[in-house]
Amino acid sequence: MENVTMTAEERQEFEAYRAEKQKKEAAAQRKQQRENYASMVDDELRATLPVLQELSEQIKTVKNTVFGNFDAILKMKSEVLGLTKDDQRSHTFTTSDSKLRLTLGVNTIDGYRDTVEDGIAMVKAYIESLAKDETSKALVNAVLRLLSRDQSGNIKASRVLQLRKMAEETGNERFIEGVQIIEESYQPTATKKYIRAEYKNEKGAWVNIPLGMTDVE
Repeated sequence: MENVTMTAEERQEFEAYRAEKQKKEAAAQRKQQRENYASMVDDELRATLPVLQELSEQIKTVKNTVFGNFDAILKMKSEVLGLTKDDQRSHTFTTSDSKLRLTLGVNTIDGYRDTVEDGIAMVKAYIESLAKDETSKALVNAVLRLLSRDQSGNIKASRVLQLRKMAEETGNERFIEGVQIIEESYQPTATKKYIRAEYKNEKGAWVNIPLGMTDVE
């Protein structure tokens, strides 16, 4: 083999060429790895999404079936209890041996018609008229906090119940009427139905059956 002798300048040019070549080869390798990664993601998504879509449809079918099956039971419950209107947001059913429990409900968002402002004004007028001294002012402020609004600008329905109890205890007609107007203005919006299933374990404790993807371990 014939030895090749290079000058310092030629050696420098050769090293620069080799470094550039290695740089390009490394860049090409990284590009290929990115393409391989993207291809793997595409393949797995195309395989996984149909499975999850099928599962989603199965869950939807089971959910609708459960609510449909208990619809007749709810109607019978109303007849037995003599209820003309069912305002409950959830219903819980338990077996006779207290080993199985099912809760069917619907999530709601509090909302009110414009007439709620009239009721709020009446309640505030009465409550503020009670502020005679520092002690009563503190009490008034505590009651007015029940009329504070959430981030959506609504009053929580649970607080209105507290106000009604207070109004009934005072016996003041304006206070009672104001709370009544607020209650009549209540117009909740139903969002999503939910199901909660539980069973008792050998220790007698209720165990939740995970029904959501994030709940299953």
